[in-house]
Amino acid sequence: MRNKDKSRKWMWWFLGGGAALQLYFVRELLAAFAFFAVAFAAIALVVASLYTLQRGWAVAVERIADSKHPIMVAVRQSVDSVEDIVRRPLRRPDSEPAR
Repeated sequence: MRNKDKSRKWMWWFLGGGAALQLYFVRELLAAFAFFAVAFAAIALVVASLYTLQRGWAVAVERIADSKHPIMVAVRQSVDSVEDIVRRPLRRPDSEPAR
């Protein structure tokens, strides 16, 4: 009877140790999951904020470009004149070709 009680005692210690290891493992998995969830949320927040900033910038530039404000009209005319200058040929049409 004494030997049987020792065996049961070791069996319970073994089962308790196995359960404790399993709980520790589960706790570690949950901690790793929480860590990755927080990291993913941070990355998603950065990406979403950059997207929002870019879209806001695009809307602001579009509204400014469509503006009828006198300064914007002058800027638009100067950009058009620079584009015309760039499109002109460097030589006169009747000049000799370069050698």
